[in-house]
Amino acid sequence: MTFDEFQQSLKKHAAPPASMPPPLQALWRAARGEWAAAHVLAQAIESRDGSWIHAHLHRDEGDAENAAYWYNRAGKSMPNGAIAEERDALIRHVLNTPAA
Repeated sequence: MTFDEFQQSLKKHAAPPASMPPPLQALWRAARGEWAAAHVLAQAIESRDGSWIHAHLHRDEGDAENAAYWYNRAGKSMPNGAIAEERDALIRHVLNTPAA
């Protein structure tokens, strides 16, 4: 799946495609504003990427202290940029595609 295909799936589907791995499903839910569903998925991902997604979600909800904990577990610093920019970077990272 490409980044553009991911973005298109947000408009085409009511739920993430079943073929998407859990990190992409969590990011798909986050992109749709489905924070609680994204959080449930992120909690089950036991990897640095899962921690980064989890951190991103807590940053998005405004819980900086909880976000800082998860960024630390992911080996990342909390970014200062826009939430959407970080989410796009996360999607690209999980898809392993460079930014345009």
